[in-house]
Amino acid sequence: MYGRYEHLLDPKGRVFVPAKLRAELGDAFYVTLGLDHCLSVYTEQDWNAILEKFAAMPISQSTKMRFLFANAAKCEPDKQGRFLLPAELRGYAGIEQSVTFIGLGNRAEIWNTETYRKLEAEMLTPENLKAVMEELNF
Repeated sequence: MYGRYEHLLDPKGRVFVPAKLRAELGDAFYVTLGLDHCLSVYTEQDWNAILEKFAAMPISQSTKMRFLFANAAKCEPDKQGRFLLPAELRGYAGIEQSVTFIGLGNRAEIWNTETYRKLEAEMLTPENLKAVMEELNF
């Protein structure tokens, strides 16, 4: 998954899945807490892989993951491509109206648009871009 897509939350808390991501995410996907107060979106297959890793963890380590699972939601878009973004997740990410989806390889992220724009302006420097390209051996 890749790209950036901006949408608006409707009054019922629904948002459109970007058309370019719809086929990659499938008929059902999982949304949960992400880093930096965004939301992470996983395909059903990738979510199941996370569950397998979780099941193999000792219980003493698995407790660190409780909030990830407690705040996860299975989302199934309607015929128009909209899905309900639960209020708890919207609150965590500070999403009130404008939403930005970004593709991030094997997952997507959902951001409050203003928060994402600020982070991008802060992080998108020539030095950071060079470091990323070097890490990817470009």
